Amino acid sequence: MKKIFTATLGTETNTFSSLPTGLQLFQDTCLFRKGDYGDKTPMFGAPLAVWRRLAQARGWQVAESLCAFAQPAGKTVKKVYEAFRDEIVADLKAAMPVDAVFLSCHGAMVAEGYDDCESDLLAHVRQVVGRDVPVGVEFDLHCNIGEGTMRDATALVLFKEYPHVDVSERAEDLFNVMEGAIEGRTRPVMAAFDCRMIGVFHTTRQPMRGFVDKLSAMEGRNGVLSLSIAHGFPWSDVKEMGSKLIVITDGDKFKAERLARELGLEFFALRDKTQPPYVSLDTAMARVSTHNLPKPMVLADVSDNAGGGAASDSTFILQALLDRNVREAAIGMFWDPGAVKLAFEVGEGAELDIRLGGKLGPQSGSPVDARARVLKVEKDVAVEFGGERKSVASIGDAAALQINGVTVIVNSKRTQCHSRDCFTKLGVDPSTKKIVVVKSMQHFHAAYAPIASEVVYVAAPGALVPDWSLLSYTKADKRQWPFVADPHAM
Repeated sequence: MKKIFTATLGTETNTFSSLPTGLQLFQDTCLFRKGDYGDKTPMFGAPLAVWRRLAQARGWQVAESLCAFAQPAGKTVKKVYEAFRDEIVADLKAAMPVDAVFLSCHGAMVAEGYDDCESDLLAHVRQVVGRDVPVGVEFDLHCNIGEGTMRDATALVLFKEYPHVDVSERAEDLFNVMEGAIEGRTRPVMAAFDCRMIGVFHTTRQPMRGFVDKLSAMEGRNGVLSLSIAHGFPWSDVKEMGSKLIVITDGDKFKAERLARELGLEFFALRDKTQPPYVSLDTAMARVSTHNLPKPMVLADVSDNAGGGAASDSTFILQALLDRNVREAAIGMFWDPGAVKLAFEVGEGAELDIRLGGKLGPQSGSPVDARARVLKVEKDVAVEFGGERKSVASIGDAAALQINGVTVIVNSKRTQCHSRDCFTKLGVDPSTKKIVVVKSMQHFHAAYAPIASEVVYVAAPGALVPDWSLLSYTKADKRQWPFVADPHAM
């Protein structure tokens, strides 16, 4: 009987964020051991559930270790990362011998003293299992891939979609690649090409949509086992930061390297056309003032996305809506546990004077002082991801407040607005509003695009402002686009 070992450890680290990632953040987001979540699979445990199901269908034994994931923030506390890593390694040693290791990570986790946590974890795993046991890894596409990861992983499969509606499907892809290696039918070999560019690449729009579809069509043919695009995570100041093209072939290293370069350069050639059509706050407000379509205009506050490490309490767009006396608007979600507590204190239907947001420094703007009416309060609100309804997460206790013509959702667990549940669970139907503001960069898209007259990506001030020239890199290699027009010609 075959035996596999599985574990999850990850977070997306914004090294420019002042929010530390400690044990409490993992506990608040996702922390389980040995599958003790039962039949209620957490959002970040989806790959573990897939691997268990597929392995058991083949009669294989599964040893499941840690499932730990934290909402994106700043660097992970050193002792917290080391404790989780060592727990996985200890569980692996106890499970030996195993026929394969499956790891679900993010790919952009940075801890104090560890700029590339994934490579460090893989090195420790290799020390236990040796070079002959296959080790498969699933990454978020917003990863920064280090040399250690390419050296110690047998197969690396990334999400293909942004928003990430394909986590389980890519877990299945990784299992299929690994199954061949486990049974000796295939010999996966990997190559990576450094595209030497940074950016944000939405797969919901052309030409990125077509490029991803092309790669998917090439998989499983002519000895190509898997193709992945590492978009990179630009808000991470590490030397590995950047985009890459990953190819896995069946035993043909030369083909993998050649194809990685060909596809990587094709991806690079799309750089100008793939970047989101960001608009300034003033431009967005001008469009709001002329909006008169029956469906809402959806504004994405990309710079205050908790999913990229922002505080999710910036007030720039809210203040602009209030200043312009915009009516029939809704915005979510403000991470403001104090405001939530006060709303529960006075109760539904009551009014109170409140100081909202603007608590985490200049990137959050100034607090909004206003008279608010409490529309609804709810304890421990669960939301399902996007439009696919595949996984569940908690936004904590939450309240809907009415401030003049704007309905504001405030919550106690910092997380981005990736589901309409963030509104509807508080009695607010976003499809009936004129303007809907979501604090998210792209994960909102699956749920909100179907109800929107148009989606506007707003580059307001904030912790994730999409202007790389404003970031004070000290470790990342700036010899890449857009800092250099054509780094491949250097």
